[in-house]
Amino acid sequence: MSVVAAAPSESADPPVESTTRRGGRSWRPHLIVAVIALALAVWVTNGLWRDPAGHVIAKNAGDQAFFEWLLGYGVYILGHGADPFFTDLMNTPVGVNLAANTSITVYIVLFSPLTILAGPEISFATILTLNLAAAAFTWYLFLRRYLVHRAAAAALGGLFCGFAPGFISHANGHLNWTAGWIPPLVLWWVLKLPEPRRWLRHGLILGVLVAIGFSIAAEGLFFTALATGVFLVTRSLMPHCRAAARAALPTVLAGLGVTAVVAGILLAYPLYMHFAGPQTFKGTGFNQAHYAEDIGAYLGYPTRSLAGWLGLGSDLAPNPTEETSFFGLPLMVLAVACLVTLRRHARPGRFETLIGLYAVGAVFLLLSLGPQLKFFGDATEIKLPYAALIDLPLFDSALPGRFALVVACVIGVQLALTADRLLTEPMPSVREHTQWAAAFAVALVPLFPMPVLTGDRAPEPAFIADGLWKQYVSDGGVLTALPFATTDTADGQRWQAYTMARGGKQFRMPDGYFLGPGGPEGVGQIGASPRQTDWKFLRAALYGEIVPIGDYDREQTRSDLAYWKVEAVFLAPQVTGSQGPVFRAALEMTAIDLFGEPERVGGVLLWRIRPGIDPVARGN
Repeated sequence: MSVVAAAPSESADPPVESTTRRGGRSWRPHLIVAVIALALAVWVTNGLWRDPAGHVIAKNAGDQAFFEWLLGYGVYILGHGADPFFTDLMNTPVGVNLAANTSITVYIVLFSPLTILAGPEISFATILTLNLAAAAFTWYLFLRRYLVHRAAAAALGGLFCGFAPGFISHANGHLNWTAGWIPPLVLWWVLKLPEPRRWLRHGLILGVLVAIGFSIAAEGLFFTALATGVFLVTRSLMPHCRAAARAALPTVLAGLGVTAVVAGILLAYPLYMHFAGPQTFKGTGFNQAHYAEDIGAYLGYPTRSLAGWLGLGSDLAPNPTEETSFFGLPLMVLAVACLVTLRRHARPGRFETLIGLYAVGAVFLLLSLGPQLKFFGDATEIKLPYAALIDLPLFDSALPGRFALVVACVIGVQLALTADRLLTEPMPSVREHTQWAAAFAVALVPLFPMPVLTGDRAPEPAFIADGLWKQYVSDGGVLTALPFATTDTADGQRWQAYTMARGGKQFRMPDGYFLGPGGPEGVGQIGASPRQTDWKFLRAALYGEIVPIGDYDREQTRSDLAYWKVEAVFLAPQVTGSQGPVFRAALEMTAIDLFGEPERVGGVLLWRIRPGIDPVARGN
């Protein structure tokens, strides 16, 4: 695997050609791996498929609601000619910069027919399932093409890369990070750049892939580019590869130039919006030091694995969605054994490939630890290289722990290379074969993925489902559920997604779950800065807090409603939060104290807001 793979040099580690590629059975291994990958993906996501409209990912309902909202917005884009990268349908009146969020633009447009027919919840489950399966299958094809002779070895590596603990963890709601098929595709075409007289074609294809990758997982594309750069530079600087690298350099640079032009044209507007558009921000709304790997996490087991199911899971992750390493001690020992064995038996060309691979693994493992070393739950005083990178562009908006996802792919490649050697080259004894087989089993069986946990979501009220809301809100008017939509109370955002997916008249809403400006020193924050009214309802929902309300509170609420231009407020019969049902009774009591007695429409309690009048002062 090399940028100089096509150069006529003995230093190259050339693509592996299947001996049955032209035979009638060459497609069968591909089909078998595809079926296995899809079956595993359905297994992991089966909780959603059992009841897509009634189930929600238990550990990350907020992100699922955000992506379902985007899928509904994809239908709205096509029906109304809206801006894919900015909207005021959420967080009215200032809006949300979707380019600075994870807008998955390609997905929301590509899957819009399914969203129209079946709803955002079906599209979400479909994309999540296909992401996992496609990642494993694409890595299998990549390994089969460039690195290994045996389909079984490529399948082992591909399935590990697609279903590694970190990617199963991100299956808790992340349609961007589960798109693990992007890195092998991008790397595939990078490695084709040195082919003589094809730099224009390959540059065009790579430019399109870069644009697609940015629109789905910009942070993941950054990791892919960084890992590819570390690998190619390391390998090209090895003495045995320098001459071939120099010979290939003009062709590679020409192809990269085409890539830059194509990607630049396709991404000109989204890049402008991302870095300079309205409601943009710097950094991230998350604490980077908190979202960094603990060194002990590399030796622990993930919660959604066979070992975790048996009670051996670790609690060293920031949350269940960020268990990005958690390989377990046996796999880490096996990875070292693979490293030593592959190095010992490496031929010229393959040796340089291994050095480049190990450099990527070492760099990304170190970056994943963040700015300060954490050791089995305790923060140490040891500063790490990420501390010097944390304020640099791109690094400032990345979460360090996620760099471990690249380490997972490095381990997957190692496993494929080692398995290929064991299946291809004669071994000294049956005993050695047995030892290796046992080592693979002990390391990998405990990591077998378990399904993501799901819980119940509040059913869509008839007020929304039957379109009754249209009688109380003007087209483009502002309507809000109680409590206001946030990452912890996402029902209102989800219900707006359903209305967008159905087309026609649409309402806007205050707040929502997104990343936007408002943090200290211009850094991003999660959601809108709360005003008194939405904060009052959020406290009632999450903590059951009911506070005395006087005319001063009503005056503040009247001002807040005027700021948002709210026309109606409603409370559904069931409301769920990130941890399950909320304190609905506290919501109802607070709303009645503020707005008076409600109307009952389509199963909800409804309060119509008269600008400048509601809530009515009562002189107390």
